[in-house]
Amino acid sequence: MALKVPTSTKDCLYFTNRSIGESTVIAWAYKKKCPKCKKALMGKPVAGGKVKIRAKEYECPECKYQEDKVTHEDSLVLEAQYTCPFCGKDGESTGVFKRKTYKGVSSYLVECSHCKEKIAITKKLKGV
Repeated sequence: MALKVPTSTKDCLYFTNRSIGESTVIAWAYKKKCPKCKKALMGKPVAGGKVKIRAKEYECPECKYQEDKVTHEDSLVLEAQYTCPFCGKDGESTGVFKRKTYKGVSSYLVECSHCKEKIAITKKLKGV
């Protein structure tokens, strides 16, 4: 499986580059195209030249189609490129773009393609 690593974070809804001990994880979730017009990438609404970062919906800049935050984010896929902290092998994997509680910490989970261990991508400064 060859994942396409983003060249710019403007194409991503989520992007992170983390170190977990001696290993590294690069994870991202691409913005999705508007399901109505299929011309532009969905994003947070823009009002007066500023992005409404706390908005509870995503909007197409072309046709102004809106989708609520929960259904939009549930339809996205988290992709990751990593060096596994358990087996030490390099790999690529995909997962659900939804935080789950893993060992008491809210995190995105990706499964190692070699040893099948779960790799937790936590919020900044949180440890598992």
